[in-house]
Amino acid sequence: MTESTSGASPLTELSDYIAFPRLSGLTISPDGARLVTEVAVPQADGTAYTTHLWEIDPHGERPARQLTRGTESETSPAFSGDGTLWFLSKRPGDPTEATEAAPSEGTGQTTEGTGDVSLWCLPALSGEAQRMGRWPGGISAAVTSTGTSRVLATAAMLPAAQTAAEHARLHRDRTARHVTGVLHDTTSLRFWDHDLGPARPQLFALDPDTSPGAAPQAATLRPLTQDSEVEFSGEAVLNPEGSTALITVIIREACGDERRALASVEVSSGAVTLIDDDVESRWSLGPISGDGRRAAVVRGLRGTSETAGRPVLEVLDLTSGTLHPIGGSADLWFTPLDWTPDGAYVLAQADQNGRGPLFLIDAETGEAHQLTDDEATYSSAHAAPNGEAIFAVRSSYAYPNEVVRVDRYTGEVTRLQNPVERPALPGRLTEIETLADDDTRLRAWLALPENAETEPAPLLLWIHGGPLNSWNAWSWRWNPWLMVARGYAVLLPDPALSTGYGQEFIQRGWGSWGGHPYTDLMSITDAAEARDDIDASRTAAMGGSFGGYMANWVAGHTDRFDAIVTHASLWALDNFSGTTDSPFLWRRQFTDEAALEHSPHRFVEQIVTPMLVIHGDKDYRVPINEGNRLWNDLLHRSGLAVDADGRTPHRYLYFPHENHWILSPQHTALWYEVILAFLAEHVLGETPRMPAELGLSGGR
Repeated sequence: MTESTSGASPLTELSDYIAFPRLSGLTISPDGARLVTEVAVPQADGTAYTTHLWEIDPHGERPARQLTRGTESETSPAFSGDGTLWFLSKRPGDPTEATEAAPSEGTGQTTEGTGDVSLWCLPALSGEAQRMGRWPGGISAAVTSTGTSRVLATAAMLPAAQTAAEHARLHRDRTARHVTGVLHDTTSLRFWDHDLGPARPQLFALDPDTSPGAAPQAATLRPLTQDSEVEFSGEAVLNPEGSTALITVIIREACGDERRALASVEVSSGAVTLIDDDVESRWSLGPISGDGRRAAVVRGLRGTSETAGRPVLEVLDLTSGTLHPIGGSADLWFTPLDWTPDGAYVLAQADQNGRGPLFLIDAETGEAHQLTDDEATYSSAHAAPNGEAIFAVRSSYAYPNEVVRVDRYTGEVTRLQNPVERPALPGRLTEIETLADDDTRLRAWLALPENAETEPAPLLLWIHGGPLNSWNAWSWRWNPWLMVARGYAVLLPDPALSTGYGQEFIQRGWGSWGGHPYTDLMSITDAAEARDDIDASRTAAMGGSFGGYMANWVAGHTDRFDAIVTHASLWALDNFSGTTDSPFLWRRQFTDEAALEHSPHRFVEQIVTPMLVIHGDKDYRVPINEGNRLWNDLLHRSGLAVDADGRTPHRYLYFPHENHWILSPQHTALWYEVILAFLAEHVLGETPRMPAELGLSGGR
């Protein structure tokens, strides 16, 4: 159980919540003397966040200090072996850049204006940030290793181009003529919130610019993978010698399917060698050991309509190419984060029982040893060069991301001097358990107002997305404390399909979303409503993505809730499978018959609960047609009558320029305000007060 924090809380007022700095990510210098993280703050006009780099003392003695202060975000920090700090930014390189000429035919390295993301560095000792690499269309990642000063980069290159200069010319011509059309020959049309093509990801080496008149620190991008017979995925890690990069490549299959295979690329020549292409696997990369002998990789075993897929952590011998699995006896889904300096253990994280601890996994025997046992979930983590400590980012539902030091031998955790303090909580966090209808153990977090023991609180059931996910870490998008501050209790359960409870727990809901996931949610809600500090007569359910699917399913199968909020939700599964940006993943989970059986749209006539539908038009994971069809089905076919003037108790909050997540600060505030007003009307029986920005009157 996590105790509440006293004092004034920035989680009470939306304006304070939006303004609160947000920390993410962590990188460590080769000597272990510097830790660098990112902190995002709202821009002056309040319409976006700007991210800056901060340095944290690994000894915990000095206050954190800000490294960058640009008007454009600085992101993705990474150290190279000489101590140089690399990062990405759109900041202009000099005062004349806004009127800079088009790329020269000689190098193809300049970009027009300041719209593209470039590669920058901060020298190890002192000096100003220097722009080191540019590419028409922008750079997407820097690939470094603390064992070498060699740096690689990923960026998109037009397929017709054989050289950097040709790409620059084609990109310039396409941009100048405002041509946006793309002719596709694969299933990959869109991803998340942006269109794909015609440029494709490629890997580049950053080489010194030896052209006449080049600045001393200038560099060029040398394409490595554009001539390969296999398609680079955009994922790469560099070995400590800087001679070879481990990559994943996309293998196209019949019927629009695809898989990812393991490969390596020689930095000097660009030669690509396929390492493993198991047709039943989808590979992803982890770190390479400090001695360069082995890499931690994840083999994603494909699921079928009958059997859930699962990731398997494996060790790749980079000399022989042999692979062997590790950590399997733990029955957890491990994410590799680093190696110990001696190369004996893989440092990994896994969801577990509503937390996300760190583990040390023996690279030879495969035995997993749990390192941390606090009520937190860890993300970025790096081993200190001396092997005595682990530096990591952790969070829980009691506090957002913070940087900590973990003793490698005892697991003792020490919070360092962070750029951001913990916010005080407006309530307290506890944990509840019950049994499912098949006697499987179920658990959930429950966030409660301080006065709930004397004034029982109305209950909000929040259903997580994924569905292969867990309510185990702080969320700025779905933050229960804003609701707790207004008197609600928020239930955060992990039903069937949730990670951290073993493979069988996932299998219980695989291909049967309307089965155990639904009954599990109802069972844990029953347990919460039986508590003396919960007012079971006032309840609502909310969910986003898969959680939105479940909210829709709940709406069509019970009238126990006073209101339901469904965000970015799946509604008609037969239609969704052909419109999502990853149809090949979807088709492996459901047969056509199972998709129809578990499609919420079939039960719209049974919906008698007021619903708030929320969707962003730039959502390509769950496209806008799902929200639009849900809305029109509610109006025409739900069990709630439509007024004579065409109005309905249901509501639709539509964001033309947001994606699967509502990210802009002003829209985040609007999202919470509309939800709170909708709940106030239907759960609390109050007159709704809609935000003035909507330009409405009369509570509508």
